[in-house]
Amino acid sequence: MEEAARVDRQAIHQELERARTTFHRLLDGAADADLRRGTQGTRWTNGQLLFHMLFGYILIRPLLALLRVFGRLPRGASRAFARVLNTATRPFDVVNYLGPVGGARVLGRRRMGTAFDRVIDWLHRRLDTSREADLALAMHYPTRWDPFFKDVMTIADLYQYPTQHFDFHHRQLTLTEGG
Repeated sequence: MEEAARVDRQAIHQELERARTTFHRLLDGAADADLRRGTQGTRWTNGQLLFHMLFGYILIRPLLALLRVFGRLPRGASRAFARVLNTATRPFDVVNYLGPVGGARVLGRRRMGTAFDRVIDWLHRRLDTSREADLALAMHYPTRWDPFFKDVMTIADLYQYPTQHFDFHHRQLTLTEGG
């Protein structure tokens, strides 16, 4: 049996830090009017889209818990689960849209920045303490929910998912890089 490739933890750490730096630069450099301005290709404002980008990282905690369970079950269990979730795409899309509308208002600029730092710090610690075998656990995902969900994802993939999501949405912001 072939040994699984080792995960490049340092590369993941660097991606997380790059996202943190970018998030703070965008958030801290934006005037309140900039945060209320619309984005390109979404119905969200810049502030709401920044919250959505943050939420992509927050979701990793429950997704990791799910994967730790389903990754130890026969692959058919997660395939069936993903199929069920794919049938609920429409309600998911509504919640996915409305969450940032309220979340940005509730958290505000300062707490969004603090929340981003906390979740990135948690991901760093979690990645550092994960065993290599755990990083290889895999399950099926609902590919209709997000373009960055692959049919089968490992825990290592999950650590990279939120930054792919972040980078995609970063291009939709109408904030200038300097503010």
